Amino acid sequence: MKNMISRFAVRASILGMLAAATLSSSVWAQEEATKAVTKKTMLDTWVIDGGPTMIPLVLLLGFTIFLIVYSIQLLKDEKFCPEALRTQLIAFMGECRVQSAIKLATESPTYLGRLVAYALPNIDANRTEDLGKDSIEDAIADFTANERPQTMKFVDMLALAGSIAPSIGLFGTVQGMIGAFATLATTGQADPSDLAGDISVALLTTFWGLIISIIAIPAFFLFKKKAQALEAACVNAVEEMVNTSINVINAEAQLARIPEGLDVEGEEGAEGAVEEVQA
Repeated sequence: MKNMISRFAVRASILGMLAAATLSSSVWAQEEATKAVTKKTMLDTWVIDGGPTMIPLVLLLGFTIFLIVYSIQLLKDEKFCPEALRTQLIAFMGECRVQSAIKLATESPTYLGRLVAYALPNIDANRTEDLGKDSIEDAIADFTANERPQTMKFVDMLALAGSIAPSIGLFGTVQGMIGAFATLATTGQADPSDLAGDISVALLTTFWGLIISIIAIPAFFLFKKKAQALEAACVNAVEEMVNTSINVINAEAQLARIPEGLDVEGEEGAEGAVEEVQA
């Protein structure tokens, strides 16, 4: 009898232990499933919780990054004033080979090439003293005025993106605050769990609007200065070409006006003779 009771007790304890283990494992599994459901990813925390207003902000952020990358590729020195082309054009103009310089510039798709091909045909060979420099300067001004909007088109979009982003963020902030007050009016109490979603909308949209503006506005001023410097370098190169030709032509004309056979000693002797006569 005692053996039967002891066996029954052992079996009962074993069954109890198994039942407890099964129950605990099921509770643990349920807790883990609950944690898996409630656990948020970084995308949820920083983007999705911002609500529908995050859609234009994400698109605007991608567009801003595209504009920055495109502007870096656009505003390269070799696309504006490559040193090899500049040196060759100045060499041609130093030999007064205007047509050769224009032909070389026409074959180049760079900003300097197009500028030279547009400006140098205005050279007036009959005006040896300045080669019609005023007409050349007018042509340079016309060319830069026509090219500048095309060059600055994508750079100016950075300023637009930087100005719009905070406004969209502020819109999301107002939207979140309206939702929070509507929740308070409905529930009649400030339950943090009920207000968390609306507060996330208000804060995340403001955050991303400021981030986009902080990226876009400095990039705009940086690329604007870069574009102005590249344009000035091309204009200065053309002016240097024209001045080089003017100096060469006038130097030859100055030498042609010196009487043949008159050297420095002759000039000094003539000056001495004049002084003696005056004395």
